[in-house]
Amino acid sequence: MAKIIGAILGFMVGGPLLALLGFVVGTFFDRGLGQAMRFNYGAERERVQGVFFDTVFRVMGHIAKADGRVCESEVAQAEAIISQLGLTGARRQDAINKFKEGSDSSFKLEPQMSDFMQVAKSQTLLRQMLLEALLTMALADGEMASAERDIVTLVAKYLGMPAAEFQRLIDMVMAQRQFHSGGSAQSNSGLELKKAYQAIGVDDSISDAELKRAYRKLMSQHHPDKLIAKGVPEDMLKIATEKAQEIQAAYDLIKKSRGS
Repeated sequence: MAKIIGAILGFMVGGPLLALLGFVVGTFFDRGLGQAMRFNYGAERERVQGVFFDTVFRVMGHIAKADGRVCESEVAQAEAIISQLGLTGARRQDAINKFKEGSDSSFKLEPQMSDFMQVAKSQTLLRQMLLEALLTMALADGEMASAERDIVTLVAKYLGMPAAEFQRLIDMVMAQRQFHSGGSAQSNSGLELKKAYQAIGVDDSISDAELKRAYRKLMSQHHPDKLIAKGVPEDMLKIATEKAQEIQAAYDLIKKSRGS
């Protein structure tokens, strides 16, 4: 269709020569449109989701092996996370298999991250969600060993995240954990409020309007529909949902302290 329109317009503007040029340009347009219409976005999203899932559990296994061996408590921790995500049947077994692959001495982090970056190179949110998932898992026992931190730091470098931004993300995730299940951070109200600001990623001198913008941005980043569209598997959304609840609890505390 485009090649016919191009030929007609070309003839009207400049005669037979431009008509031929319009026909050629229109032909290329038709080809491009046809390719776009044939592109299977559902299949591409499934591919991204698969790479995200594989990367999370392989790197999780790699983190568990960070100290040289995978101990029983780390296996139990991994199984608890898998159960927490609600993975059952074949999906659960797939997660366990990927964890074992990552904990194997033959596993190489760089090729796995290269595969991930092929699907997430232009997806800032997807890269951030990967780091949040890994940090959440690494902190599942309440602390992150130096060897575990080294691996997650290396992952952040592969993802192209600057060191200062990565440290800020760590501080936020650790502070958000203090508000897990809507709970408060500490009995000391001053420390509790400090953690709340860290959970939102802002300073306590921020204005009410800026605070609201920062809060809304975080909640938007953790919205299920947006994450699914970006390629986060549906069965991994529980991490984002819990993050949103922690952010909400921290924000509510700040608002209460400001009398708003």
